[in-house]
Amino acid sequence: MPASVSSAPGPHSSDWLRRWVVGGFFGLLILLGLGLYRAYGVGWDEQIDRLNGIINAKYVAMQLAPELAKRQPTFAEIPDLYGSQDTDHGVFYQLPLVLLEKVARVEDSRDVYFLRHLVIWLTCVAGTWVVYRLGMWRFGSWRWGLLTAGLLVLSPRLFAESFYNYKDPVFMGFFALSIYTLLRWLRQPTWQRVLLHAIATGAAIDVRTMGVLLLPLTLGFAILEVLYRPHDRRQFLLSLLLYLPLTALVVVLAWPYLWGNPVGHFLEVFQSFSRYPTDMLTVYLGKEISVRQLPWHYAPVWILVTTPAVYSALFLVGLGGVAWAARRPLAWLSTTTGRLDLLLVAWCLGPVLAIIVLNSVIYDGWRHLYFIYPAFLLLAVRAVHTLWYQWRATTSSVGLVTGWLGLGLFVLSLGTVAYRMVQEYPYQNMYFSLPGPMAGRLFERDYWALSGREGVEWILAHDAAPQVAVGTDPRSKLVLHNAQLLLPPAERARLRMVSPEQATYFLTTYRWHPEGYPKYGRPVYERQVDGVTILSIFRLR
Repeated sequence: MPASVSSAPGPHSSDWLRRWVVGGFFGLLILLGLGLYRAYGVGWDEQIDRLNGIINAKYVAMQLAPELAKRQPTFAEIPDLYGSQDTDHGVFYQLPLVLLEKVARVEDSRDVYFLRHLVIWLTCVAGTWVVYRLGMWRFGSWRWGLLTAGLLVLSPRLFAESFYNYKDPVFMGFFALSIYTLLRWLRQPTWQRVLLHAIATGAAIDVRTMGVLLLPLTLGFAILEVLYRPHDRRQFLLSLLLYLPLTALVVVLAWPYLWGNPVGHFLEVFQSFSRYPTDMLTVYLGKEISVRQLPWHYAPVWILVTTPAVYSALFLVGLGGVAWAARRPLAWLSTTTGRLDLLLVAWCLGPVLAIIVLNSVIYDGWRHLYFIYPAFLLLAVRAVHTLWYQWRATTSSVGLVTGWLGLGLFVLSLGTVAYRMVQEYPYQNMYFSLPGPMAGRLFERDYWALSGREGVEWILAHDAAPQVAVGTDPRSKLVLHNAQLLLPPAERARLRMVSPEQATYFLTTYRWHPEGYPKYGRPVYERQVDGVTILSIFRLR
């Protein structure tokens, strides 16, 4: 499946410009991460994710060098793999992070999580580079690829979560890489390219099981290529014979939980898509509802209210453009551009439909679907690409003025998003395209509970007592535990986490308790983001 427009480098001067601009863009992203990674708190799942990596590291060590493993000082404290909580999560990413901690010789929790935050950011920068390559492939120009990557960076929630969410933005990058290797293989179905695609697919599945969607995408679009390129039929069939077993091999090798019973354990994990062990509540459209009873529109609504409005509008225009081009489906599919656009639509809409049809349990917004976002942006950029060339081709004064107005609004919208990201730092995870007070009433707030870190630091900075007793909601005890992980050791020793009845201060991030606390009086400290209160501290005695 060749690119829709030739992506070969242009003249030497253009190639020089591309290297400097693209290199500067990604260099700045790395420097930005180096300057910001210490500002973000420990998210709700971080300690559980790390423990999952440690448990798997123990299991691997017991298989490869049991005597050496047993001599490790913390061996007895680490739970066994079978029976642990998160066996349905692969450790392709978490296991190397645990090994990195050992190599870097970091042991204090503050150093451990700062290191992990930096590595997540660098991983997400690599994922952004993949999205840049996909944009360059689709539109035949590094400039359009860079615009796609730029929109990804200017996506506030994903920007923040790229420092502490080990699963969803990371999986997005791995999924995008698999789509890229798929495109390269569809273009030239060699055994080397199918090997790379199998490795990328297996890695994506081992980061999040939803990566299995790559299998039907690969098979379906291989069949399309065979139909329209019959001369390559033999190469595709031979490649597919390699792809499936190689992917399975990568999945099993990189996921220790599967070693004992690959088929049985994988089916067990796959079934977890449609169930959730606890009846957790979430706030949606102003009501607390069970995650097991979410309406079909939960994911689409969350996507719209947490994505910059201009991106959503352009996505709808781009999707409409694909529908218009597909009005003669056979002629449309006979073009490489048509098949590539169909892949983007299937990548973006297919998982959402699968969630709805399978009644899969998702929560915390649409983070489980972040991996569709590059396709969402590519369809949005498709709209910009089409409008740009229509504007350049117009000769009417009305068309020229309209184009300038549209360009100005687009740039203004991007500037507004960037301004809000700066203003709301380090809580870009609270971004809504709705007015803040309305969003705060209708939707879950700081479900990562990152603001707990700021709350604990404020209390310790304003109370000089050698021991400071802090309490929170019984269901939110993890908020305090995660917050103290980033404290300097001396400050960590001052913090006493107690029940509200024993506490001097009561701290809340409002998770599972969206209403206020009138019984505690007026807060001594609050943190608001765009008019939404995400943290309150009350002094009790």
